[in-house]
Amino acid sequence: MTDGRSSSWFQRLLLPGFAFKAVVIGGGYATGRELAEFFLPSGPRGGLAGMFLAMAIWSAVCVVTFLLARAAHLLDYRAFFKQLLGPFAVLFELSYFPYVVLILSVFGAAAGSLGEVIFGWPNLYGTLCLMAGITLFTAFGNTAVEHLFKWVSIFLYVVYGAFLILGLIRFGSAIPAHFAVPAASDGWAVGGLTYAAYNIIGAVVILPVVRHMRSDRDAIAAGLLAGPLAILPAVIFFVCMCAFYPQVLNETLPSDFMLRQMHFQGFHLAFELMIFAALLESATGSVHAVNERIAAAYRRRRGGELPGSARSLITAVLLSASIFLAARFGLVTLIARGYRMLAYAMLALYVIPLMTLGVWQLCRERRTTRKPLRRELL
Repeated sequence: MTDGRSSSWFQRLLLPGFAFKAVVIGGGYATGRELAEFFLPSGPRGGLAGMFLAMAIWSAVCVVTFLLARAAHLLDYRAFFKQLLGPFAVLFELSYFPYVVLILSVFGAAAGSLGEVIFGWPNLYGTLCLMAGITLFTAFGNTAVEHLFKWVSIFLYVVYGAFLILGLIRFGSAIPAHFAVPAASDGWAVGGLTYAAYNIIGAVVILPVVRHMRSDRDAIAAGLLAGPLAILPAVIFFVCMCAFYPQVLNETLPSDFMLRQMHFQGFHLAFELMIFAALLESATGSVHAVNERIAAAYRRRRGGELPGSARSLITAVLLSASIFLAARFGLVTLIARGYRMLAYAMLALYVIPLMTLGVWQLCRERRTTRKPLRRELL
């Protein structure tokens, strides 16, 4: 693990949040279907409450994850869970592979729908374009993936900012009215917790970025920023969605539905391309974590780096399995059923152990090294 002395403030403080957002957005809100599934049923006000709960959970878990990773020099999810769960780490391994396949299935189905909507392609073509992009970026390791996170994030925030402005111009007058009308807001806590839980795995997927952090202060600051950086585009999108509540609940691609209401074809294309880029960075982050886990084992046994051809082969295997699921079940079913199962698994195998056993391990590590966090922050 590097000491981070040559790392910039961007790499130490903002890159972790951008990387976390990169993993979250594809399965979290790129198409808007996820927000409709977990937050809109609680109404505009209840949905926002659920989103802010998810943000708080993400920040708290990211802080503890980054601190523990720094303290024990853990830069891949296998090492992290071996430290956290000991002999039970295999349970996470067994759940992570289905997670990656499911996530890639959702992304593949979404990419196929985008290709169909934008270009009138057969559904498979958009999925194949996404596969090609994932294979390209994962073949070149950490540097290529981090550059993808950086530039796609800049593109994404610019597009979401423009989306907010155009949304307020075109249908902004309808938004306050829907927030003012009383609506059932029960279930927002469950929605926020479930949404946070199935996305929170992003905190361990991006562990390679921890190598840039110089101190625990960096880990805390980066963790606290990760939640807001990840949720901000979702809040923008959700507020605009509320202009069409409740009919938008039934749209497979709420993003496409809302863009059609703007009647701005040029921006419509830019937004759809941004969604594809978001799917690409999310899928790349998830597959890259698998590659890094295998690369660490390869390094220990062979003493060298995992070849790019091997990374591409691993990617191809994961993507092939995901295409089958995407074709078999479709986007709405995968999100509605698969994500809830993932949420329960992540709560049981990651969030609860981390916030109990992980905090205890972190405190023990500090007692052993006699380096209190409070002293470092002063």
